[in-house]
Amino acid sequence: MEKLYDLFPDYARDLKLNLQNVLKQAELTEQQAWGTAVASAVAARNPQLIAEVLAEAGQHLSADALHAAKAAAAVMGMNNVYYRFQHLSGNERYQQIPARLRMQVIRSHGSDPIDFELWCTAVSAINGCGSCVASHERVLREKGVPEETILAAVRIASVIHGSAAVLDTEAVQATEPAIS
Repeated sequence: MEKLYDLFPDYARDLKLNLQNVLKQAELTEQQAWGTAVASAVAARNPQLIAEVLAEAGQHLSADALHAAKAAAAVMGMNNVYYRFQHLSGNERYQQIPARLRMQVIRSHGSDPIDFELWCTAVSAINGCGSCVASHERVLREKGVPEETILAAVRIASVIHGSAAVLDTEAVQATEPAIS
């Protein structure tokens, strides 16, 4: 991750420092933290960030947990669009029509169910789907997960998302001529 940290410009110093710290929060296990980082990086869509997070996460996650974190980002990427549309449209009829979307990975991800819910919550926060955030957050609380743990995962998601925006900006700026 050191190579990644070197890419942060001075205006994003807070994000760089936050990224160095959020992966060490006491409220999360190592698997929860790094799985959240993977799912969030995939959701944030910056190739450099994804590559660096995946490389580092491989040292902290089992193959099953890494697979599940990527699966959480994939399935929630689909679900967040679908359920956000249902919510934003305001048309209650859409909620009565079956989704007809395959989402078997939600039940067959092969990782800890609480960790998977945390990863789904983090991705849903990045993607701005209030329905999915509320649903997954409720499941976590019903399973006894404290609010501090849930917020720690969302904290990682927010820093990863902000970091992706900075890296995207710097990549564009490196390839575009300076505006005078």
